[in-house]
Amino acid sequence: MKALRFRYSLPRLAATRVAGAVTPRGYFGPWAALRLEDVPEPELPGDDWALVRTRLAGICGSDAKQAFLRGDRDNPLTALISFPQVLGHEAVGTVERVGPRVRAVEPGQRIALNPWLSCGPRGLSPCPACTAGDHQLCANFTRGRLPPGIHTGNCSAVGGAFAPMFVAHESQCIPVPEGVSDEQAVLADPFSVQLHAVLRHPPPPGRPALVYGCGTLGLLTIAMLRALHPGTPVWAVARHAHQASAARNWGADVLPAAGEALVREIAGRASASVLRAWKGLPWLMDGAGVVYDTVGSPRSIEIALRVAAVRAHVVITGVEAPRRFEWTPHYFKELVLAGSNAFAVEAFEGRRRHAMEIYFDLAGRGLDVSPLLTHRFALAGWREALLAMRDKRGSGAIKVAFGFQ
Repeated sequence: MKALRFRYSLPRLAATRVAGAVTPRGYFGPWAALRLEDVPEPELPGDDWALVRTRLAGICGSDAKQAFLRGDRDNPLTALISFPQVLGHEAVGTVERVGPRVRAVEPGQRIALNPWLSCGPRGLSPCPACTAGDHQLCANFTRGRLPPGIHTGNCSAVGGAFAPMFVAHESQCIPVPEGVSDEQAVLADPFSVQLHAVLRHPPPPGRPALVYGCGTLGLLTIAMLRALHPGTPVWAVARHAHQASAARNWGADVLPAAGEALVREIAGRASASVLRAWKGLPWLMDGAGVVYDTVGSPRSIEIALRVAAVRAHVVITGVEAPRRFEWTPHYFKELVLAGSNAFAVEAFEGRRRHAMEIYFDLAGRGLDVSPLLTHRFALAGWREALLAMRDKRGSGAIKVAFGFQ
């Protein structure tokens, strides 16, 4: 079968960077690190695993960043992954066959992929984090019967869903209820990412929430806030016109994306004084009650610290390469700068359930975020799919996915 596989080799990376500097298509040339290759049908790593036929696989921002080599060699997470990798961890599929010890799912069942390769898939007794339901914080991502890998798609032994078939431990198979479409189900992963952030850091009563960035994560956050906190004013920062339009459709007030204009707009809304230093952007002592930064760039974090109210939470779910930025408002306003790492088991309405199960419950109540799936490609069109994500202004893309039906 054909699969989209990333091979780590210094000569390939060097050739890819040189070609990519000439044209974005150069990232996908004959010597590129990412290529569509023939691979064997995956084998079950254990008798508590299932083989799944892919129906729809979303392209995560992390997949696109890897394809376009937007990262550094000193990233600490390189200690927790292995190569080569068949990418793809946002997936919905149909169980093809199961190992003899699988009890959670059966052939013919539709599932969403819970991607974590934590203690269960590794054949280990649960570590403290896994016992608590925090599988994304597992202590054993480099141990057990699998090579290093945080989740499906970045482990050399567990290929991802950018292929017609993939394998999943039974704990990774979240049944998709009848009435939930594939288009809804494929958004379970990114929705759960932001659900984790909002449940752990909810907006303070009566205070506005600022959503920084209106890609998939940001727009899902807006939809979530409208559903779970309907009385909260939602402000949004969108980079592109189609993102701004979508944010308004979901009920957010769209603010200027430029730094100083954004600070001044929030100052006016919060009746706050604009404070000017000798150099750089102005800042405020009042502003957003919580900031959900779905970009995670030095620029977005710095501005979030400047426009957040005193003792507000700035919650970072986006991931960009680190650089220096001015962060004095962090300590001065006693802000909580909180990282939010994906999802697992969450407390919601008095019960603890997997985040994807909560999402399917909300979908059953009428929350439909499937319009955010704007582009679908066959796997053979992988170059065009990734280029659409790279040029979102030109393509109008929000969520891009590979279809296998």
